[in-house]
Amino acid sequence: MQDPPCKRGISGTVTASRRDRRNADREDPLGRSERIPHEVDGLYQRVEVLLEALPYIREFARQTVVVKYGGAAMTTPELKASFARDIALLKLVGINPVVVHGGGPDISRFSDRLGLEVKFVHGLRVTDADTMELVKMVLVGKINKEIVAQLRVAGVEAVGLSGDDAGLISARKAEHPDADLGFVGEIVRFNTHLLERLSDFVPVVASVGVDREGQSYNINADTVAGELAAALGAKRALFLTDVEGIYGDIDDPASLISECDISELDAMLASGKVSKGMVPKLRACTNALRGGVEAAQIIDGRVPHALLVELFTEAGVGTKVTA
Repeated sequence: MQDPPCKRGISGTVTASRRDRRNADREDPLGRSERIPHEVDGLYQRVEVLLEALPYIREFARQTVVVKYGGAAMTTPELKASFARDIALLKLVGINPVVVHGGGPDISRFSDRLGLEVKFVHGLRVTDADTMELVKMVLVGKINKEIVAQLRVAGVEAVGLSGDDAGLISARKAEHPDADLGFVGEIVRFNTHLLERLSDFVPVVASVGVDREGQSYNINADTVAGELAAALGAKRALFLTDVEGIYGDIDDPASLISECDISELDAMLASGKVSKGMVPKLRACTNALRGGVEAAQIIDGRVPHALLVELFTEAGVGTKVTA
């Protein structure tokens, strides 16, 4: 039998994929030495899944994991329920998940209904006063509360928050060299003390900031997730997307990168070969890593239970970026 193929990193050197590290000949963790009935074997397979997850659960116990929730994972009832169960399981095994969400597709849909122009500059939504009002209604009033309700159904208590709550996200107007983005903000600081006080709950954070005068700002949710992960000293920052991960060549699906480091990610951003929608995500990864986060992971939100597969298995799903 041929050895499994290797993935190529951004630099072009051949690196073993995380998905290729599965040891098919590993010793049976249950010590089985004889054939057992099919029905019982199915139960053993379930136990093996738990045993594989055990060292990862131990590694992440009492650690903070920031998850940016968005894209395809927010589009169907099945994927919404899958995500909520993943977060609930993380919380129930002693991990501290913090959910950050945007809601771009819903904002665009309601903008179309109301006749508001939808315009983006380098992946950032141009936000005038009317659009800012809509952003708050959709993100804070609708999506945030839906996520909180879904988590409660999944078995954990959650608290919905935005930048207005106890000054969770202090912001100011973002300046852009190519255009006036309107009420698009950049982060000044986080009130991490608030999240620490809510440690018994799952915080669900809408990506809306506020300045000293009470003006709200629309902030890219990837940016919020990356910088919040650094501010909280999180162990991991995970970004759910509509693609499998980072590609070495955006036109070649076979160029999926399993692992890379921050220097390779910097080179990729500098090359200009990154799709506009991925730029904020990759920058958020670099911000998180430079802020002390151990690893940032871009994973496919279209895959049910992608969070659990990424965190609790050797194979993973998506791209893992390290410092």
